Amino acid sequence: MTIGAARELLDGEVVLVGVGPPNAAANLARRLDAPGCVLVYESGAIGARPQRLPLSIGDDDLAAGAQDLVSVPEMFNYWIGGGRIDVGFLGAAQIDRVGNINTTVIGDYNHPKVRLPGAGGAPEIAATAGRILVLLRHSPRAFVGEVDFITSVGRELNGDRGPGSAVITDLGVLRPAADGELELVAIHPGVEVDQVREATGWDLRVADALETTGPITERELTELRALRASVREG
Repeated sequence: MTIGAARELLDGEVVLVGVGPPNAAANLARRLDAPGCVLVYESGAIGARPQRLPLSIGDDDLAAGAQDLVSVPEMFNYWIGGGRIDVGFLGAAQIDRVGNINTTVIGDYNHPKVRLPGAGGAPEIAATAGRILVLLRHSPRAFVGEVDFITSVGRELNGDRGPGSAVITDLGVLRPAADGELELVAIHPGVEVDQVREATGWDLRVADALETTGPITERELTELRALRASVREG
């Protein structure tokens, strides 16, 4: 999923980076085919050039090499709210067929089974970024017919902001169709369509021209392993 997300980023794009796999994906892209990606972190680092994989959005390595440091209010009001982000990464506990995302609660809001971390800046990112990338392991618990709570509104309700948004899973890649519904457009090598259907909590739409993602290259693996090793060395 990390390598698949790195392949989605284009040289020169302004990318809002989160923690976890998105952090690795964005930094991997800079080491591969998108060295001009401008990495932006919610903590206020603009044009970060970390020498190792950052441990969090507050890692001091981000500040050391950044082109600029801004306050969090400026980040949300000017950069995110102002529509200056080309690509935003979002996490999800649940996602439905039109891309609504839940990171708030599992179960009833007033009496939840699980209380999740919440929205953070996700609603603003979903509403204003040029396109959205979601990295999520594919299972019926995550890909549900209806989310328990809408933390971030999906593309059908929010309007189409242009092509390129994707949900990248351990089974394949989904993208919003013209009507906003997520459609399986690619599967990873060795994955069958029925596997993806069984792991999806709705009647999954499959693209007529279904593709298979390209095999992982030795260069991609080498750079990703070097990134992860940099955390231990740092």
